[in-house]
Amino acid sequence: MHNIPHLLATELELKPYQVENALELLAEGATVPFIARYRKERTGEMNEIQLRELADRYTYLTELEERKSVILKAIAEQGKLTADLQNKISSCLQKTELEDLYLPYRPKRRTRATIAREKGLQSLADFIKALNVKNPVSASLQEEAAKYISETTGVKTVDEALKGAADILAEEVAEKADLRAYIRDYFLENGVFISRIKDDYPEGTTKFEMYRNYQIKVKNIAPHNMLALCRGEVEGILNFDIAFEEDFVLSYLESQEIKTKVRGIRDFYQAMLKDAFNRLMKNSLIGEVIADKKTYADIESIKTFEANLRELLLSAPAGMKPTLAIDPGFRTGCKVAVLEQTGKFLEYQAIFPHQAAEQRTKAAQALKNLITKYKIELIAIGNGTASRETDEFVTQVLQTLDQKPIKVIVNESGASIYSASKVAIDEFPDLDITVRGAISIGRRLQDPLAELVKIDPKSIGVGQYQHDVDQKLLKKKLDETVESCVNYVGVDLNTASKELLTFVSGITPTVANNIVAYRNQHGAFRNRQQLLKVAKLGPKAFEQAAGFLRIRGGDNPLDNTAVHPESYPVVEAIASDLNVSLNQVTQIAEKLQKTSLKKYVTDTVGEPTLRDILKELEKPGRDPRAEFKYATFKEGIKEISDLQEGMELEGIVTNVANFGAFVDIGVHQDGLVHISQLADRFIDDPKKVVKVGQVVKVRVLEINEKLKRISLSMKVIKQ
Repeated sequence: MHNIPHLLATELELKPYQVENALELLAEGATVPFIARYRKERTGEMNEIQLRELADRYTYLTELEERKSVILKAIAEQGKLTADLQNKISSCLQKTELEDLYLPYRPKRRTRATIAREKGLQSLADFIKALNVKNPVSASLQEEAAKYISETTGVKTVDEALKGAADILAEEVAEKADLRAYIRDYFLENGVFISRIKDDYPEGTTKFEMYRNYQIKVKNIAPHNMLALCRGEVEGILNFDIAFEEDFVLSYLESQEIKTKVRGIRDFYQAMLKDAFNRLMKNSLIGEVIADKKTYADIESIKTFEANLRELLLSAPAGMKPTLAIDPGFRTGCKVAVLEQTGKFLEYQAIFPHQAAEQRTKAAQALKNLITKYKIELIAIGNGTASRETDEFVTQVLQTLDQKPIKVIVNESGASIYSASKVAIDEFPDLDITVRGAISIGRRLQDPLAELVKIDPKSIGVGQYQHDVDQKLLKKKLDETVESCVNYVGVDLNTASKELLTFVSGITPTVANNIVAYRNQHGAFRNRQQLLKVAKLGPKAFEQAAGFLRIRGGDNPLDNTAVHPESYPVVEAIASDLNVSLNQVTQIAEKLQKTSLKKYVTDTVGEPTLRDILKELEKPGRDPRAEFKYATFKEGIKEISDLQEGMELEGIVTNVANFGAFVDIGVHQDGLVHISQLADRFIDDPKKVVKVGQVVKVRVLEINEKLKRISLSMKVIKQ
């Protein structure tokens, strides 16, 4: 068995102490954001990516070792565990390789080989195997096989005896780990995926049209193509398989298994090997290769989803300002919700600007009254049905005002799911579902992260084939991304919802509920130490969470920074030496530039932590997210029919896939910038050029109104 920490250090190019300390911290229940931020000395400054990679690989290797123990025990109980086999099992590092080694010993249902053994034909198979190795001048298989004809065993003819022996040998060959590994690698390297759409689907009737007569090398298939093939097969629209040179595989098997030059034995072996491959190996190995490529496609797609989600969650907040949120609609009117700067809901009205002139006038007056009454600074308009018409209506109203709020069209993906969710019902039990949707749209503009954490990330619309990938892995990775983003930004302890608090390092849903309950009962938190009065929030949870929770205008200025309370004594000592009050923390950073940090190093606070503290004190309470920007959609362009080839427009990237980026240009249908149109140079990964939420300029290449497809380009357009 392997020494896992040593193996991980080698594989991940880390020092043994880094691996051991990081694993120890994880075992103690420390979260990845906490270790990355506050335990740099112990891990040699490992970042979140390294820590998650270490945790994932450790889990894989631990599970592998557990499986090895089960397999070794099972083989030993059969009395078949040799020193050589034990060594092979103990030293393997991949689950596939391990299962290959176990295959001959795995309990199986009755097979043709089992039946042949029951008829006493194992010794005939062994005899033929021995002849193959001994290479006699001549040998009669028929003569030997005739000895096994017996009414008792039910072997009636020579052919039947030879056929049974061949079944036994075929199964032995099919279960050889080295042969399986070679053929599997051959399929991966030289196989070709081929797909055909079933005859029931005439040309042009399915979204899988490009896979009608599709061929691509197994090793070259892109993740999105792999997932599309799998989905097409599941939906019963297409068949796909792996094509390969069967003669090559059979020649390989013969070269490995046939030792004799005797014609009769060679012929017997050739027929047996062909049967072993076609009946026992081909389908299972093709299945394994497809599963392997599907797993790879899942991982790559989930990585893309993670990257998109991170960009979306870390979108620049428009800021905590009085906001008017509009969920647009034609027949049912526009739902208008007013939010104060903290996101608190104040008032709701329905207006009908898209009906008769009289209704439009009334709607305009209502909107003006709300803007004036609440000193509105932001207007958020959902990007669903009637959004462009509502945008134009609001523009006209704003022209009549002296003080004009900033007006932004907001992506409302998942807002309807939030509106009907338990979270929304608990928050606004007395409000209509559409009003909850409007509130969510407004809050997304104020602070995307705080609002989007309330929605299942799968519903936010930034993934590709998210329903086709490994759901357990998807959930794990997206939850990690949300946790990472929330702790990166930090959370206002006095305004955060229980959903947002749940993602803070060390805080469970129960503790998050208790924090909100404590806040409701005792008022705003004045300092971080008060957290210890919250039910079920003990010293361990405090250690994990405190640095990520902010208190604006509290008792201690350091409570509004990412400085951890455990480091307060060091900051206080520095402030005292520099003769600076904690209320003037920015001066500490300024003056400390001129002095050596080394004198403040202690057993627990090293130079990396001191550097972080210094950086934090330069801009205490700052938001690490980018500056807020928004796109301006072109006037008069509301529907696909308004578009013309060659038009240059501004838009917002809504999703990035392996094959390109989707851009909202304000016509209720995102356009696609194919990877080949993203830049004037070759791009191998769209994420290197664009990100979700980015404002971009595009040119319309092609419009297909029937299929609702818009092709865009970002080439030679000054961004």
